[in-house]
Amino acid sequence: MAYDAVIVGGGHNGLVTAAYLAKAGLETLVLERRDRVGGPLGSEEFVADLVGNLRRDVVAELGLGAHGFQSIEPDVVAFAPSADGPGLTLWKDPVRTATELRRRPNPRVAESFLAFDSKIRSLAAFVARMQEAEPPDLGSPSFSDAGTGLTLLNSLRRLGRQEIRETLRALPMSVADLVSEAVEDEALQGALGARGVRYSAMGPKSAGTALNFLWDSVSGGGAAGRTVFARGGPRALADSLLSAAQSYGATVRCDAEVAAIRTRRGSAVGVVLANGEEFDAEIVASSADPKRTLLRLLDPAEVGPTLGWRAENIRAPGVVAKVTLILDGLPPIEADEERLRGRIVVAPSLEALELAFNDSKYGRISESPYLEVTIPTLSDPSLAPEGTHVLSVLFQYAPRDLRDGDWEEAARERVADATVATIETYAPGLAERITARHVVTPADLEREYGLSGGHPMHGEHALDQFFAWRPLLGHARYRLAGIRGLYLCGAGAHPGGGVTGGPGKNAARAILADSRRARRRRPRLRAPDAPA
Repeated sequence: MAYDAVIVGGGHNGLVTAAYLAKAGLETLVLERRDRVGGPLGSEEFVADLVGNLRRDVVAELGLGAHGFQSIEPDVVAFAPSADGPGLTLWKDPVRTATELRRRPNPRVAESFLAFDSKIRSLAAFVARMQEAEPPDLGSPSFSDAGTGLTLLNSLRRLGRQEIRETLRALPMSVADLVSEAVEDEALQGALGARGVRYSAMGPKSAGTALNFLWDSVSGGGAAGRTVFARGGPRALADSLLSAAQSYGATVRCDAEVAAIRTRRGSAVGVVLANGEEFDAEIVASSADPKRTLLRLLDPAEVGPTLGWRAENIRAPGVVAKVTLILDGLPPIEADEERLRGRIVVAPSLEALELAFNDSKYGRISESPYLEVTIPTLSDPSLAPEGTHVLSVLFQYAPRDLRDGDWEEAARERVADATVATIETYAPGLAERITARHVVTPADLEREYGLSGGHPMHGEHALDQFFAWRPLLGHARYRLAGIRGLYLCGAGAHPGGGVTGGPGKNAARAILADSRRARRRRPRLRAPDAPA
């Protein structure tokens, strides 16, 4: 069978690309290896429950609201519990946050926080422009690349001279330096700094983690970020993307694992399924990670030894596990229910974050991990039976490649035990309320979803794998491996991972631009009776 475009993988970015292509009139087929779409987003293996970075333009342009998507954004963004005090709360309203910070031992931190929040909002405006832009071809820049450069330059100029210096200075910094020079409160530094290392195999003192902090700030929320849930859970977002894509005419097939991308004379010509079934298409967009796409789905002869070697060296060290705890009531944390509706961040200080990271450098599961806990059932009771609550815990650091042994049951239990013990520091008696627990490791993410290294972002978010270097220099414009008609549309492409829809939309824009140029170049055939 023949289609205009085939999308490899039905993760959220693949569905976004399919929806945009189908909306533009291309006959589009999505092929998903599992029995439902959404990738990790559509299952309990999803490592977080937040969708606050989903681009507003994607929601509006695809009409996701009409397809059932509803967001829930509580007033609280994050709560950092304390073993010997009332804890620290970051609210959606920075003024409300500052009001509470004035009760801290050092009340001056309130004004420091407000200044830092204003600075981050300003810098994030420029970073947002970077995320929306198609990276330039640094090796052979075009007029289009010059236009992109001018757009970014004008965005910088609008910030003002001081902000320009601050932006260029901040991007390569460590988040520890960025945060500690802005605020002096140790607990506040830990709660803010955790956003710079979330999902990464880096510690807060690693260069470039300030970039992750700014990258996470583009959706709004300033220094505290945003905490947004999808009503019905992440799976509901996957369902709304599926419905939108189908409403525009896209065909979606599950239980259809792509075994190979077919090419001929330097052009993509279709795909082959694991069962031998073939589909022809002049456009193939892969939402699989770049290592898998280049090393597993393409003919090695087409990739070549140099690109193959470079692909092998894309860094994708997964270090995040997800622990789900089912409780017969709320966790016994000394805080009112409203403060528990956002993220519960267990990162007492920047030093504690760095120590948690140190274990992973040597292939060890962190004994005192950084945890980010959400209780989605507080905002959406429909997710569990009455009286029952779900604790969804991001556990960092749990490296994919363990120094002693592999991810067998004993290692899973160590993660679960460390999670419970850490939370019990702030919620004594938690273990007595647990009725079930489930652990998803980086090895599970690699095996079940084909995520190389078990990295949920399809590759490390770092300075050398960012913007024009994501996934590789010379292959950052969504066109992949120099093969005509082959594109990358997943989190391994700019602007990277997280539930944003950004790579999917940007890739669709590139595909449609190439398609329009191809149509203009195609010679028009004169009718037999037309005059010469």
